[in-house]
Amino acid sequence: MAASVAVALLVAFLLPLIIYWLKTRTTTTKKPLPANLPPGSLGLPVIGHSLGLLRAMRSNTGERWLQSRVDRYGPISKLSLFGAPTVFVTGPAANKLVFGSDALAPKQPRCLPLILGRRNILELAGDDYRRVRGAMMQFLRPDVLRRYVGAMDAEVTRHLDAEWSGRRSVTVLPLMKRLTFDIIATLLFGLDRGGDVRARLAMAFADMLEGMWSVPLDLPFTAFRRSLRASATARRVLETTLAEKKARLERGESSPADDLLSCLAGIRAEGGGVEQVLTDEEILDNAMVVLVAGHDTSSVLMTFMIRHLAGDLATLAAMVQGKKASNVEVSNFPWWPCPCLTTPFISSLVTCTEHEEIAKNKAEGEALTWEDLNSMRFTWRVAQETLRMIPPIFGSFRRALEDIEFDGYCIPKGWQVFWASSVTHMDPGIFKDPEKFDPSRFEAPAPPYSFVAFGSGQRLCAGIEFARVETLVTMHHLVRRFRWKLCCKENTFVRDPMPSPLHGLPIELEHIGVASSLGKSSC
Repeated sequence: MAASVAVALLVAFLLPLIIYWLKTRTTTTKKPLPANLPPGSLGLPVIGHSLGLLRAMRSNTGERWLQSRVDRYGPISKLSLFGAPTVFVTGPAANKLVFGSDALAPKQPRCLPLILGRRNILELAGDDYRRVRGAMMQFLRPDVLRRYVGAMDAEVTRHLDAEWSGRRSVTVLPLMKRLTFDIIATLLFGLDRGGDVRARLAMAFADMLEGMWSVPLDLPFTAFRRSLRASATARRVLETTLAEKKARLERGESSPADDLLSCLAGIRAEGGGVEQVLTDEEILDNAMVVLVAGHDTSSVLMTFMIRHLAGDLATLAAMVQGKKASNVEVSNFPWWPCPCLTTPFISSLVTCTEHEEIAKNKAEGEALTWEDLNSMRFTWRVAQETLRMIPPIFGSFRRALEDIEFDGYCIPKGWQVFWASSVTHMDPGIFKDPEKFDPSRFEAPAPPYSFVAFGSGQRLCAGIEFARVETLVTMHHLVRRFRWKLCCKENTFVRDPMPSPLHGLPIELEHIGVASSLGKSSC
């Protein structure tokens, strides 16, 4: 899968560029390049350094490949990626440039705007970006989201009852993706569970994802054609849903606070006019982005938290006893299934003080509250540390709209700018012992533009608070109900393009408080 994605990305970028290069190489007069270009080389025409980066990503050494450039050239260097001259930048100052400068415009693979829509927030810059983000934040800000913790709790509980309870083993990643889709469908789109509309959206969405990173050739029998058709189906479902929500709002039968679609449809221009702040096209395009981004990033985060928690006694000890693992006696944990194990079969590092304290103050079946989530400080630090070490987004591109001076060098107008969060995240000058999993490093805020798993500055992810609520609610119920261990001895992952653990992370479950009579595990 990773290899096919890499090849598809390479062909998708290179094919139009090769044609363009062949057509213009004899007729175009090149603008002289500035003398103070960043160090490095552009490599071979068209191919440049693309194959090297893609090979590194397929072998899960992409971060190492980029770090070797930093070691050789420093935090800024030039290269050629996917047929275009590129400047690779890293470090807090570079992140501030990438996330804060209007002189850089987003640049996504050609397939994404064709599938998601050209007016989505990932494609916008300047005033349009701020307008769309501001509208989305009307629903996604904390004081609004606190009303939906109970509904989120119900979705998670229902999912665990249906997909985890009574099973000896599960495969985590597909289940987390199913959960995140259900949460988005219920809370953000207001779609009834079990309804035909929700089922059609789920089917179209699954088909659409198959071609998200395919070669953008709209030909019969290609993955891209199938993805385009599925995207059109999903858009029709959302378009009908949006029209119904607008009609209900006009009749006074619903409120903009009901869900994200109703909120976006109900926002009017300042002064009390009737004109929407967002067009219907913008609402639909950004609903598509919410569906894809919210589905993939949160599911990856929770999957890798579960993966890490399957054997981290040190973090568990720090949580339970407030001391280093070397000073902890495993036998002090009466709930531990087998104190003799070297790699413990654990419920998770967070089945401890903060979750036990919350649970003992709850009646049976009582939902979590916003105040409960705010007390899960260590759990969120674990999530942040997971994101620091394995960010869902490897990196992305920007395009220079004008000549930009940075760190003594010129980034020419029209060149790509490539950034990757992991290089900054693994910088020992920012995060001490970066290879060590240490949630305590987030007890104090990270230096500005150093932790960028959710972006930063004006490009901070609009859904960060939604992701926090989703993650904390899910992890609370998981660690209260289950213990687990990994089924695969080889604990590896690949990027395709998001990180994906081997075989989707199969785990063996033990149900807390339930006798081991559930049948044989498939591990």
